[in-house]
Amino acid sequence: MNSPRQNSASRLPPCMSALTSCLLGLLSLLTLACLLQQLLGLSALFVALTLAAYLLGAVVLLARARGHPPLRCFGAANQVTLARAALVALLFGLAGEVNTAANAWLAVGTATLAITLDGVDGWLARQHGLSSAFGARFDMETDALLILVLSMLVWGFDKAGYWVLLAGLLRYLFTAAAHALAWLRRPLPPSRRRQTVCVLQILILIICLLPLVSKPWSHTLAALGILLLAWSFAIDVIWLARRARPQTEEASS
Repeated sequence: MNSPRQNSASRLPPCMSALTSCLLGLLSLLTLACLLQQLLGLSALFVALTLAAYLLGAVVLLARARGHPPLRCFGAANQVTLARAALVALLFGLAGEVNTAANAWLAVGTATLAITLDGVDGWLARQHGLSSAFGARFDMETDALLILVLSMLVWGFDKAGYWVLLAGLLRYLFTAAAHALAWLRRPLPPSRRRQTVCVLQILILIICLLPLVSKPWSHTLAALGILLLAWSFAIDVIWLARRARPQTEEASS
């Protein structure tokens, strides 16, 4: 008779190495980018930027995966997150294109698919007991890059000024500050508020990209999104600062 552990393992979806997953993703993305280039009359720069962004991300991913199980077995949840990362690379490729209705709808559709898949990878990880610190970090970094690239598109498509880039840079500014200030490196507890604000920020940027939404509405929406994101970061910084104060007082005494 099979043990419960064996039965659970038999229900797990097949997995492949991180390298194999990245290579298959590269081939799929190359095919899709070339197809879109032909259908929409996009420039060769679109394909080049898309592949460059994906390859850079794949190199970082494989370096981070070294010594972790995903290097040998890239599960279904991580594969979905990798597909989301490929969609982000596709959006980055659009950053070099002109603002046409077709390009805008492509950006909206691609970003909408990316955010929809955001719930799929987490569900798969929980469903098959594959949740890991690596997968959570991979998912978080993909979300951060999605916001950054969407803010670049909103600026590049002239839906808002260069200040909209702050929406994508806030997280990286926080990370840079954490390198200088040790108290910012304390782990933050899980937060539904943080997750909700992240999704809302992505949705706001997607709405700004809609061809039907023009200035001043896109300006206003983008500004509201940045204020919402800044408010969420402020809450986290205050939380970290309050917990760093007792340690500072102990050290001084």
